[in-house]
Amino acid sequence: MEQLYHSVTLDVKKCKGCTNCIKGCPTEAIRVRNGRAYILENKCIDCGECIRVCPNNAKYASTDSISRLKDFKFTVALPAPSLFGQFKEGTTIKNIVSALNKLGFDEVYQVPLAAEEVSVAIREYINRNGEIRPLISSSCPAVVRLIQVRFPELIRNIIPIKAPMEIAAKRAKEILSKKLGYSLEEIGVFFISPCPAKATSVKRPIGAKRSYVDGVFSISGIFSEIVKNLDGEAFQSIFEDALGLGIGWGRSGGENIAIGGDNYLAVDGIQNCIEVLEEVEMNKLSDVDYIECQACIGGCIGGALTVENQYIARVKLRRLSEKIGFQSNLNTDSIIKQFNEGYYHLEEKILPKSAFKLDDDLVEAIRKMDLLEKTVKDLPGLDCGSCGSPNCRALAEDIVKGQANETDCIFKLRDKVKQLAAEMFDLAKKMPPTMESKG
Repeated sequence: MEQLYHSVTLDVKKCKGCTNCIKGCPTEAIRVRNGRAYILENKCIDCGECIRVCPNNAKYASTDSISRLKDFKFTVALPAPSLFGQFKEGTTIKNIVSALNKLGFDEVYQVPLAAEEVSVAIREYINRNGEIRPLISSSCPAVVRLIQVRFPELIRNIIPIKAPMEIAAKRAKEILSKKLGYSLEEIGVFFISPCPAKATSVKRPIGAKRSYVDGVFSISGIFSEIVKNLDGEAFQSIFEDALGLGIGWGRSGGENIAIGGDNYLAVDGIQNCIEVLEEVEMNKLSDVDYIECQACIGGCIGGALTVENQYIARVKLRRLSEKIGFQSNLNTDSIIKQFNEGYYHLEEKILPKSAFKLDDDLVEAIRKMDLLEKTVKDLPGLDCGSCGSPNCRALAEDIVKGQANETDCIFKLRDKVKQLAAEMFDLAKKMPPTMESKG
């Protein structure tokens, strides 16, 4: 059985059972029982929506501690494109890179550099593969896991190209190993992430046996330390600074701009992604070549682990991109050559995840499905969430699985109480025949 790992974690002590999280979860992966929430691991996609809506801060993302830098002889920071939109106007890329060096990183490889490469690889794949439309971006791991769980028939539409984070880690290790003589194992590469889904994809990668990234720090977790060290540009990295096209990947639509297509669609926000994927499922978008899907509103700048308002960050990222320019120094021929060699391709097939399974035995599963449908019809259909399940159908599923009772529904409980009260009233009026009636 596959070992599950999730960055999204619940602090039971802080949870008050308010049910906000169960209504916001796009895969119905949360239940509230006995006054506390719990996460169904086979349904969770680590999108971080529950982190946003929890008023008690009971949900959080489990990421690495900065002390992990001591585990390696040489360390590299991989700042996500969205990181560059988190700081006040006038902050330069060199300011941020130097600050990361002061935090203890020996080098900084900017993920936007890899995003430019991946853009070329994606464009090449789209042009060469016209039989499946639309192709769907693989850059957002939350969306890929959403497809695995809720839209398994659309896995064939996911473009089998590695995300910029992975290519950045791979490039950094290869270049540093060649230049400085370190083995790949001696080089620790750490991604600075805007979302918990990226942290999960490092521990449990999609389309690969292992990730090239050794650890993940959240933007919100180290932001204050970066800000404290933004006063210089002394550090000179051996790597180039990112340009506008790569940095643009941090906001919705930036990936499509970098690819350079004219028949592409950009969708942000997990619920919006679900609506579009439903359209794809019904074969309504077969005239679109490529869909850039991002789980967070605004793209990665709206990630659950960012600090800046996503609308402000979007403007900052756009201005920064325009300031440094959109020209590219890439050797496109070299990238296409490596594309042909499989450098950018996923190493394994993406497989569906069974999130809805009533029983291992087929006959018993069919019986339970019939019972589920009958149970749904008997429930009020109000989807209030008071039972601790996100909707009436989810409660029916929980009842059939033996994880909930019909009386968890407050309306069914009210009916039972009324019936019991009536029976008690009738019983109170009755007397044994041996007793004398007075009055």
